[in-house]
Amino acid sequence: MNEAVFYDTLREGLWVALIISAPILAVALVTGVVIGLFQALTSVQEMTLTFVPKLGAMLAVFWMTMGFMTQTLKTFFDSSLIPLIAGG
Repeated sequence: MNEAVFYDTLREGLWVALIISAPILAVALVTGVVIGLFQALTSVQEMTLTFVPKLGAMLAVFWMTMGFMTQTLKTFFDSSLIPLIAGG
């Protein structure tokens, strides 16, 4: 395997990782901002108020996008990694 193939596969793998993690990270960001605004407006500074809803939202989004994540990883492995391994 030459360097160009290695870097191309690495770039594609990083792109897949970004695509897969984007929904969960976006929901964590939005939930954190909303809860932060709520805490700033009401002066309630409770740590569990930040952690529990964010964790719940992330788990819900993970559960909803699990099929998309699995299919994206399967496509990456089938189209990129397995031919490289089989081809030597």
